[in-house]
Amino acid sequence: MNSSSKSCLANKRIKILYTVGFLLLVVSALLGITLGTTSLSISEIVESFKNGFSTAGGKIFLYVRLPRTAASLICGSALAVSGAVIQGVIANRLASPSIIGVNSGAGLAVTLCTALGIYGGLRLSLFAFLGAFTAVMAVSLLARRIGASRGTLILLGVAVNSFLNALSDSVVTFIPEVGVMSNDFKVGEFSSVTYSRLLPATVLISLSIIILFTLTNELDVLTLGEDNARSLGMNTSLMRTLFLMLAAVLAGCAVSLAGLLSFVGLIVPHAVRRVAGSKASRLLPLSAIFGGAFVCLCDTGARTLFSPYEIPVGIIMAFLGAPFFVFILIKGKGGHTLA
Repeated sequence: MNSSSKSCLANKRIKILYTVGFLLLVVSALLGITLGTTSLSISEIVESFKNGFSTAGGKIFLYVRLPRTAASLICGSALAVSGAVIQGVIANRLASPSIIGVNSGAGLAVTLCTALGIYGGLRLSLFAFLGAFTAVMAVSLLARRIGASRGTLILLGVAVNSFLNALSDSVVTFIPEVGVMSNDFKVGEFSSVTYSRLLPATVLISLSIIILFTLTNELDVLTLGEDNARSLGMNTSLMRTLFLMLAAVLAGCAVSLAGLLSFVGLIVPHAVRRVAGSKASRLLPLSAIFGGAFVCLCDTGARTLFSPYEIPVGIIMAFLGAPFFVFILIKGKGGHTLA
């Protein structure tokens, strides 16, 4: 098979992948809106628009299902893209926001905000970003200072992750009222999402993803290695900091909405990369699409599989993510290369 045939076949595969992704995204959103303790039909939702959402079904749709489904789609996209960027910058398939301390940094910031009486809005999202960015930069700078290998960097991230979680637990110990939301926050869930928390986070996440989509060529160059990128004229320190900052915005805002959702940034980018390759112009958009669909489907399952009981969506993700992490670790011999 010649190169032109291979290129045509690859482009056809990518088009199919986009089509499947968008269909899955639409289906997951419809399931998220209609399924739950109280099922809503499409006709009920359409009728609620005509009645100004005055009916019981209309209120459930407007104030419960819509913000929750939107939050799951947005958080899934944010965490998947964040994971893809971090894996590219660090050049390790095992890197993800939940593993190298990014989520925990945002979680500590949110815990401190809660202790200070900040429960939502733009301030919460900004503080979550600062916590996430501080954590990822601490891991990155510490790894560079000691000349850590890519595998050791993951271990540094795990250590920072544990330290930040310990700080969060200390805050809860000394300020018990913060512990009321602590358990759900640590596992991750969408039941308490409100528009006051959703809208600011959505704006920041959308802006960050748009900026990243314009920097896909730079991300590809950076993943070639620092020496190669520098030889091509790239300011590697500046670009690495920029990419990690944008990844921290995505993870931090997602944490401010849903808590510490784990493994999304690991599973989705890795799965997409296996099919679509590592080219950032494909990897990032597809990660956003499949990440949103994945989290939305998990959240729908969390509130319907054991109805009338609801379990936090983070539990389902942990059951799916932990075996996947072990699989990558064994197959990739530590995840030192990007497949």
